[in-house]
Amino acid sequence: MPSPSSLRCLHIVFPAALEETVCAALVEGQWSLPFTLLRSEGHSQDFVTVSTEERVRGRVARRVLLMVQPDDTIRAVIATLRARVRSKNVVWWTTRIEDFGRLT
Repeated sequence: MPSPSSLRCLHIVFPAALEETVCAALVEGQWSLPFTLLRSEGHSQDFVTVSTEERVRGRVARRVLLMVQPDDTIRAVIATLRARVRSKNVVWWTTRIEDFGRLT
């Protein structure tokens, strides 16, 4: 594993309906990189396309994908996702990893 200073955490938030598409782009691509997928709910600025149930609840089903990799790999993952998953409802950002390890 590279040094923590070269690692980034990629956070991707997307509609639950895109789960298979996003995950397939990551596991069928040129790599098979580890990631964590979380089920979540949220409220965004664009509430036009939500279901009646989501409108009543005031939040929509989302998935949050987290992946820790070196910066150059993160950039390649983003490029792959842009090519395979074109959606204004997919947002991403990265955070710097200060430390990383296993409890062994």
